[in-house]
Amino acid sequence: MELPVAFKGAPGSPYTRKMTAVLRYRRIPYRYLVGNAADNAGMPKPKVELLPTFYLPDANGMLEAVTDSTPLIRRFEQELAGRNVLPTDPVLALIDAVLEDFADEWVTKAMFHYRWKFADAIDKASTILPVHFSDVTASQSVLDTLKTLFAQRQISRLAVVGSNEHTAPLIETGYKRLVDLLDAHLQTQPFLMGHRPGASDFALYGQLTQLAHFDPVSMALTLERSRRVFAWVDLVEDLSGLEPLDGDWASTDTLEPTLLALLSELSQGYLPVLLANARALARGEKHMNADLPLGHWQQAVVPYQAKCLRWLRQQFAAMDVPSKARAHEILETTGLTDLIYAPV
Repeated sequence: MELPVAFKGAPGSPYTRKMTAVLRYRRIPYRYLVGNAADNAGMPKPKVELLPTFYLPDANGMLEAVTDSTPLIRRFEQELAGRNVLPTDPVLALIDAVLEDFADEWVTKAMFHYRWKFADAIDKASTILPVHFSDVTASQSVLDTLKTLFAQRQISRLAVVGSNEHTAPLIETGYKRLVDLLDAHLQTQPFLMGHRPGASDFALYGQLTQLAHFDPVSMALTLERSRRVFAWVDLVEDLSGLEPLDGDWASTDTLEPTLLALLSELSQGYLPVLLANARALARGEKHMNADLPLGHWQQAVVPYQAKCLRWLRQQFAAMDVPSKARAHEILETTGLTDLIYAPV
């Protein structure tokens, strides 16, 4: 892997923010290509246009476009040493992976909902975000056209992400609970994974850059409920000055009750929807339904999230017997054993 690492991204993309923060923390030199810079540089195209897109050597040494933050983090861990974001303890690594997936695949529903459901948020996002993807020198008429097209396209995707009249109250109350739980946890330690950040910290940070710091409805709500969470987003943006030690990881023998409470929150929506999605996909259905503790959830099936479930189960299966026993104990305490054992 040649340094600096080149990638295309945008400030309004939570996954771009996630990966940029990882690169800063790990002190990996990078070239951040915004707007049309990647096209102008002749970079290869990805199969599916997603942000961020990294440009990395393939098995033959040829440059290829690579997306998906979760496997990218793991590739960087293998190829670039030092200041790792994946815990060395396999049990803590599983917890970190579960919380990373929760942020990437569940908290993002709140991000999309708060951005494209409310008039003030729609106006702000559709006014600013298209400029990130085009050119700040574009004419006012071009930007106005992009604003309309961008808003129409994103609003039409609300149902695909899972935001609809049935799920809206669940998304909004769930986000409030998340802010409260994170506030309580940050009173005990500075990161989810202890006194050094894991991949889950950066995943949650990425979503909160939008929920807490950009979209007006969720931004006001976050600040009203927790100055601590609001400020945490600022702090995680650049952790290049943090000097982590091996002993800074949380101990799975003495996990903070606040982290266990956060893990328990996953049973309220993330886990039952993840399982229902996988079952619907296995039956060849295009829509899924799930009865949550606080209401009913329905949305289109998301094939990628079935992969996420499979990856988490594979990670558990690869653990040694004592680690599996400890992980099972934590999952049982937090109501998450179905993540590993429930049939799909």
